[in-house]
Amino acid sequence: MNQSIQPLPLRASLRLQFHKGFTLDQAVPLVPYFASLGISHVYASPLLAARAGSMHGYDVVDPTTVNPELGGESALRRLVAALREHKMGLILDIVSNHMAVGGSDNPWWLDLLEWGRLSPYGEFFDIQWHSPDPLMEGQLLLPFLGSDYGVALQDGTLPLRFDAQRGAFYVEHYEHHFPICPSSYGELLRTDDEQLKFLADRFSALSYQTDSHSLAQPLKAELRELASDPAILQCIQQNLSAYDSLTPDGFKRLHNLLERQSYRLASWRTAADDINWRRFFDVNELGGLRVERPAVFEATHAKIFELVAEGLVDGLRIDHIDGLADPRGYCRKLRRRVDTLSPDRHLPIYVEKILGEGETLHRDWSVDGTTGYEFMNQLSLLQHDPEGEKVLGELWNRFSERPADFRQEAQLARQQILNGSLAGDFESVAQALLQVARDDLMTRDLTLGAIRRALQELIVHFPVYRTYISPRGRSAEDDVFFQQAMDGARQTLGEADWPVLDCLAGWLGGEPWRKRPVGRQRKILKHACVRFQQLTSPAAAKAVEDTAFYRSAVLLSRNDVGFSTEQFSAPVADFHAVCINRLEQFPDNLLATATHDHKRGEDTRARLAVLSERSAWYAEQVPLWRTLARPLREDDQMPSAGDELILYQALLGSWPLDLHGYDQPALENYTQRVWQWQQKALREAKLQSSWSAPNEAYENAVQQFLQRLLLSPEGELLCTALSKAAKSIAVPGALNGLAQTLLRMTVPGIPDLYQGNEYWDFSLVDPDNRRPVDYVSRQQAMQVPLNLPDLLTNWRDGHIKQTLIKQVLNLRAEHAELFRRGTYQALEVVGSQAHRVLAFAREHQGKRAIVIVPIRCAPLLENSAEPWVDALRWGDTRVKLPFTASEENLKGLFSSTAVTHHRELNISAALGDFPVNLFIQTFTQA
Repeated sequence: MNQSIQPLPLRASLRLQFHKGFTLDQAVPLVPYFASLGISHVYASPLLAARAGSMHGYDVVDPTTVNPELGGESALRRLVAALREHKMGLILDIVSNHMAVGGSDNPWWLDLLEWGRLSPYGEFFDIQWHSPDPLMEGQLLLPFLGSDYGVALQDGTLPLRFDAQRGAFYVEHYEHHFPICPSSYGELLRTDDEQLKFLADRFSALSYQTDSHSLAQPLKAELRELASDPAILQCIQQNLSAYDSLTPDGFKRLHNLLERQSYRLASWRTAADDINWRRFFDVNELGGLRVERPAVFEATHAKIFELVAEGLVDGLRIDHIDGLADPRGYCRKLRRRVDTLSPDRHLPIYVEKILGEGETLHRDWSVDGTTGYEFMNQLSLLQHDPEGEKVLGELWNRFSERPADFRQEAQLARQQILNGSLAGDFESVAQALLQVARDDLMTRDLTLGAIRRALQELIVHFPVYRTYISPRGRSAEDDVFFQQAMDGARQTLGEADWPVLDCLAGWLGGEPWRKRPVGRQRKILKHACVRFQQLTSPAAAKAVEDTAFYRSAVLLSRNDVGFSTEQFSAPVADFHAVCINRLEQFPDNLLATATHDHKRGEDTRARLAVLSERSAWYAEQVPLWRTLARPLREDDQMPSAGDELILYQALLGSWPLDLHGYDQPALENYTQRVWQWQQKALREAKLQSSWSAPNEAYENAVQQFLQRLLLSPEGELLCTALSKAAKSIAVPGALNGLAQTLLRMTVPGIPDLYQGNEYWDFSLVDPDNRRPVDYVSRQQAMQVPLNLPDLLTNWRDGHIKQTLIKQVLNLRAEHAELFRRGTYQALEVVGSQAHRVLAFAREHQGKRAIVIVPIRCAPLLENSAEPWVDALRWGDTRVKLPFTASEENLKGLFSSTAVTHHRELNISAALGDFPVNLFIQTFTQA
């Protein structure tokens, strides 16, 4: 790559999800379209070699190479070359926390299983080799069996195999391979053949060699050579028959062989309780890495650094930063390395970080910001009417009989998670804290039971994903959240456990570990702190994102990744405040309104937010819909009232704009999409069904209910009612969508567009939000001459949103520094509809941008066919402007020119021909 061709500074990014169905080469011809849209950087999902068929790339199996399924490194170079031709860059998503494990495709993991702690990768994965369970001491639990271990042996689903191409033995269980350590090969090669006998003796001798790992390689090569002889191969295969577990002797032999390995095979169900290695959340197929170790950091990042050094990568996005032992240390180390490799340009580094209410990203991490989930939350709060909270909360509580208080729902979920899928991880932290207690004469009488009780309540009440304890203890910022958790825990713990809680407060950052003597005392305290922080994060994610979001439906538009769901809405002043803060702290923070992780598409949420404005109407409809639903049920209890209400909201938010009752193929496709979402929702909620124990009877009843609702004659009345309701909120929902689109592109930060979302996005949770994008229609639409009346009349086709994005992003390119570093000033709005307008100004070196968007305007759009408020409805509403001149003409986004008068701008003029507007003014500075 010619490094003399430097991409433009990051101005706007576009997230693309690469997989075998959408490769790097397939993105190349789309680059001109992205450029014409105003995108400066393609923001790619992980590109390193992932598990075959991966649809997301987060299950990396080989970090040393670019994924061949995506076209490999040559395809990456072709894409970057195309980007460079249009002065564009590439941001790469990287996975530092974990790798895909299990299966038979991760060479590092397989080497670890083969050699245990003797493997050079023995310290790569985050394994607790020393276990209080004697059965697990020095062994790695492998919870990959489809049944109990004894049953698997008995059923013959653990056959011993020989790979002649590699000269290696392994046990197979469906897609999983469990290597046999070469020091055990001796018994497997005992035959009358002298060559094999001699080789078997040398394999057996490996047990006594200190460098057995390296010595085994030439022996395996020799075995591979010998096995090329059909007669010898037949001898080896005949030996394996003695390990057939379907026979009594074979059962015993195979078991004894497996018992001598560095791992213990077990049912997948044992993982929750007995796991002794860190996973990504509770996913057995994703193993945590110890990237804080220099060797691991270098090995996992070598290819990334090579791409950066060559100038192929222009920015990095770090996945799941909170899973790391030391996020701050990792980020600072990464920044130093990247700056060294690319000294002539600044490569932005972004972290995927969920910020809790009141939490801010730490400035000393040396990163450019987050991936922008918190911005989704801030925008959502802006578009929800506080008047609807009580009505919708009471409605939900009355029908579902579940709490309207989301915080309570999340705490119940945390308790379940800590006692369920993360029970083993929780126990590891409790045991680590017990070791700290036993190490001090003053606390050695604390029992494991008391520590468990206090620890669980502390985590249940934790208001953020995690703290960041350093050798100096908790920071002042972190202590605020820790004390909130302490206060909550005291409310639910008996007073007898309060002293234990105080001990935890001291150990977990209250007493700096650097004050302890170097050696065991300091080591076990640090270990406990790290383990605690690596537990609170997945506990929060699994309880909130993957459980409570599917149990609570006061309003689904407030349930999404990164949202403070316990907060329903926020005033305009709060939105201005976070924008000003972002400009001061992280001016290049990404701004997202849709991601590959979202629970609902950006325009689905925008439409559902309208229900907060029409809560009384919605509360009247729900009982009517439930009455119409009675003929669709075979059992009054299925679906539950809560699941039924969640379904109605999902339908209202995602109902396609062009879907009509007579279009049977479209209805069938939509029904399939909704059922895919609903089955996932039922299992994530863990109330009526779950992933670990699917309730087929309940799921089948719910699926039949959905199909009857959307596809059968008996569901026609309810289907028609829901369709009509969805259409009644579609217009104000579309206006919300246009408003959030303009705000994302004009407030401080870097706008991030998700693939295909230049059209309306009414998607549901993944995989629905990762469906193929019709780029041909989008490219064709860009060639159509601009016609504002047609855009408004045909707003349902999405061209209006695409045109807005193109117009504003190209203005950003023309006035880059104005939007990148321009000051932010909230503008006062006065008049009868002042509460329905948000306005602000950006200013930089003689240029000014004025942005005006409507908010919470459903009442002004009654009976309107277009997402545009008629000028007369604005009445005397106007924006006060920071101009020095008395009157000026302002050029808007399109053809309109608005006239200011007495330093005021009438909204009727500002929004006279388009739903939202942006004015650019050039002026002479005093």
